[in-house]
Amino acid sequence: MLGAGTAISYAADWSEYFGHQPSDGSGDVFFHLDRLWADPEIDFVGIDNYMPLSDWRDGFEHLDAQEGWPAIYDRAYLQANIAGGEGFDWFYASAADRSAQVRTTITDGAAAKPWVFRYKDLSAWWSNAHYDRPGGVESGTPTAWAPQSKPIWFTELGCPAIDRGTNQPNVFFDPKSSESFTPHFSRGWRDDAIQRAYLEATWLWWGVPANNPVSSVYGGRMVHVPECAAWTWDARPYPFFPALTDVWTDGANWRLGHWLTGRLGAVSLAALVRHLCLRAGLPEDRIDVTGLWGAVEGYAIGVLESPRASITTLSRHFGFDAVETEGVIRFVMRGRASAATLAPDDLVAAREGDVLELTRGQETELPQALKWQVARADEDYEAAQVEARRITVDTTRIASESFPMAVPPEEAERRCRRALMEAWTGRESAVFRLPPSRLALDPADVVTLAHDGRAVPLRFVSIADADARGVEAVRQDREAYDLPPGAPRPSALSQAVVFGAPEAVLLDLPQLTEDQPAHRPMVAAHAVPWPGEMAVFRSPSTDGFEPLTSFGTRARIGALVSDFYAGPTSRFDLGNALVVDLLTGTLESVTDLTLFGGANALAIESARGVWEIVQAGVAELLAPGRYRLTRLLRGQRGTENAMGNPAPAGARVVALDDSLASLPIAEADLGIPWNWRIGPASRPVSDEIYVAQAFTPAGVGLRPFSVAHVEQPWRRPRTSGDLTIRWTRRSRALAADSWGGLEVPLAEELEAYEVEILDGATVKRVLSTTTSSAVYSSADQTADWGAPLGPGDTLDIRISQLSALVGRGAPKTVTLTF
Repeated sequence: MLGAGTAISYAADWSEYFGHQPSDGSGDVFFHLDRLWADPEIDFVGIDNYMPLSDWRDGFEHLDAQEGWPAIYDRAYLQANIAGGEGFDWFYASAADRSAQVRTTITDGAAAKPWVFRYKDLSAWWSNAHYDRPGGVESGTPTAWAPQSKPIWFTELGCPAIDRGTNQPNVFFDPKSSESFTPHFSRGWRDDAIQRAYLEATWLWWGVPANNPVSSVYGGRMVHVPECAAWTWDARPYPFFPALTDVWTDGANWRLGHWLTGRLGAVSLAALVRHLCLRAGLPEDRIDVTGLWGAVEGYAIGVLESPRASITTLSRHFGFDAVETEGVIRFVMRGRASAATLAPDDLVAAREGDVLELTRGQETELPQALKWQVARADEDYEAAQVEARRITVDTTRIASESFPMAVPPEEAERRCRRALMEAWTGRESAVFRLPPSRLALDPADVVTLAHDGRAVPLRFVSIADADARGVEAVRQDREAYDLPPGAPRPSALSQAVVFGAPEAVLLDLPQLTEDQPAHRPMVAAHAVPWPGEMAVFRSPSTDGFEPLTSFGTRARIGALVSDFYAGPTSRFDLGNALVVDLLTGTLESVTDLTLFGGANALAIESARGVWEIVQAGVAELLAPGRYRLTRLLRGQRGTENAMGNPAPAGARVVALDDSLASLPIAEADLGIPWNWRIGPASRPVSDEIYVAQAFTPAGVGLRPFSVAHVEQPWRRPRTSGDLTIRWTRRSRALAADSWGGLEVPLAEELEAYEVEILDGATVKRVLSTTTSSAVYSSADQTADWGAPLGPGDTLDIRISQLSALVGRGAPKTVTLTF
C-alpha cells in the first residue's frame, strides 16, 4: 500500500537507540536494537532527538557560566554540547550530583570505548562495529550492525518554549498530566528564544560537513538533515489555536510546549539585523550577528529611514550593541560577564583632572515609569501596551516609546523592565583612560572596576584611541538581563463568523397589531450565530431577485414535541398540553390579565401554511429549550378553523412577538406565487446559505372572521314554513376586542353574507343577505327537500361573511335541529 519508494524505520528514543545498559550492577551492555537497524527492510536509523544541550543554572557562578559562556542562548555554547557536555564528556550519577554539579567523566576502562556509553557520540556509534557485553565482558562477535550502513534521521527534534528548555528538552509541562515536568532548573517562564536557539544550533551544526561525515557505504551524510523533523507543527490554525480553549482544551499547553506553530514563522533577530546590514551595503564577511538571539514576529519600516535607524530601534528594544572590531561589525547582546578586572593602578592618569571620573545622574532626570507600545501578531497586529514602573523613587516622569514590531506582550514587558533598569543602573557612569596594553577591550565589553572597596561592573560605551585609550562606560547590572516575562495575556481574536442557513418561516396570519397593515404576511428567522441582519428577496421567477426588506431580530422558533389535539374555543382549554422545543429563547407563565392582553401568543402550523394562534398562561420548563404549556386559549384572532385534530408532532411553532417582521407587499401582490430567498444581509442573494421558499400571500389578515351564535330553530316556537336563520357578526378589527361597545365595528366595506344549504358535500342552494339573518323560504325548502322542514329534521348550513378584497371569509358550519 505504501509503495517501494517509502522509507521505513522505527523512531527510537534518544535514550534507547544506542543500546541497553541496565543500572542493576550487572555491567550488561546490549545493542538491543541492532538487529532492527541492520534489517534490510529498515531504511534508516530513526531517533527522537531530545538530547540536552545545556546545564544552565541561576546566577552566574555555576560551572558553564564560569567557563565564560555569555548566556544559555549563545549558539557556540549550545553547539559545544551537541558532541560534548552531558551525555558525551560526563554524566550526573544522581540527582544530588546534578544539584551540586558534581560531574562524572564518561570512561570505559581498559576497553577504551567510551562512546559505548555516550548517547551523544553519534559519529562513533555509527562508524564502529558493536559488541555486546553480557556481564560486562565484551563478546568476540559483533552484532548485526554494519558500520556506516544506514543514515540517521531525527524523526523528532525539538525543545519546549520554556525557560532553560535546552537543559532537558524531552519534558513537557501539562498540569493535567501525571508526566508533567519542567526542565532541570527551569523557572517555568515562557521562552520562545530558547526553542529557536536550540533548533538553529542543531540544524546549523549538522549542516557543517566537518560535523557530519560521509558514509563509505551509501555515499551520503551520517545525519540526513533534509528529513529531520522539527517537533512539533500543528495543523490547527494559529492564532485560533491556542487561543480558542473552548474549542481545543490543550490550548493552554501551547505557551510552554514544543509547538512551533505561531513561533517558527517569526524572523530571528540575527537574520533581521544581517538583512538590514546587507541593505546598507555591508559585505557579508564584515557582519557578525552570532552574538544575537531572539526573534521578531513582525517588523514594519513605515517611513523612509536608514538601515542604521532601523537597527537602532531593534537594539533599544532587545538590548544589544554594535561594535566595530578587527574590520567587522559585531553585534552582541548586553548582560555579558566581565572580561577583565581593573584596579585604579591599571588606569592612565590624564594631564588634567582625576584618573577616574564617576558621575551619578539625578533621579529627577530619570523616568519613574516606562511605557512601550508594540503590536500583537495573535490579534491581527493590534497595538498592545506594556509598562515598567519603579515605586520608591523621587521622580514622576513617565517615558513612552512605540516600536513598529510584533512581539508577545509578556516578552515585551520583560524587555521594558530591562530598559527601565538599564536607565537607572546606567545613571552611574565613568570616564577613565586605559593603557594601549588593553587594546583587546572593545566597546560593549564589560569590566569590573575595583573602587572604594567595591567591585563596580562597567559596560564600555565608547573608546577613543590616542596616546591612551579614553573610555566612557556605564554601570551594568547583569541581573537586569535575566528577568521573568510579564503575565500572559489572552488574545482577543476577531473571529471570522461562519453563518449557516437560517431557519426561515413565512406566515400568513390575521392582523396582530394596529401598525401592521392587515394584508401583509410576516417573516420569522432563526440562525446561530445570528448574522445581525436578515434580508428578504423575492422574484416571480427563479432569477432576478429584488430586495424587499430586512430585519434584525432573531425569532423564537421551535417544533411540537407531540401531537396537539383540537380543543374548545372562547374559553380556557384545560384538557390539552402544548409541548414544544424552542431553538433559542424562553417562555414564562403570565397572569390571566396579561394573557388577555395578548401575551404568550404562538402560531402552530397544523397543516402546510395553515396557522392556529394559541395563547398559553402557564409555561413549565421540562428540559433545556423544552416547555410544557397549559391553560390555553385556542383559535385566537379567528383561527379556530385552522385547529388541527391533531397538529402533528414536529409541526413548526413560532412565538408571536416583535421579532417578526412585516413584509411590505401591496394588496395587488396577493395571490401571486412568489419565490423568496432569505439570508444574511451581509451576503449576496446568490450565496448558498440563503434559503429558498415558494410562498403565495393570500391576505389572511383581510379575511372576515367566521360568524358566531347561529340560532337553533328549536329554541323558538315555530310552525312549518319560512325559516329565518340568525347569527351574530364578528369583526377582524382589533378594536372589536372591547367590552364597552354595543356592537363590533364593521371591518368590511359592505356587510354581506352567503348561506350555503348543504346536502352532505353538495351545496343545494346559496342564500345571500346583507344582514345577520337570512330567510330560507318554505318554497325553497320544498324544492330542496320535497317538503318544508319540521320537528325532527336537521339541516346543515355554512355561513360566510364576504369581503370585497378576498371574497368569502372563514366559514361557520352548523347543523340546525328542528
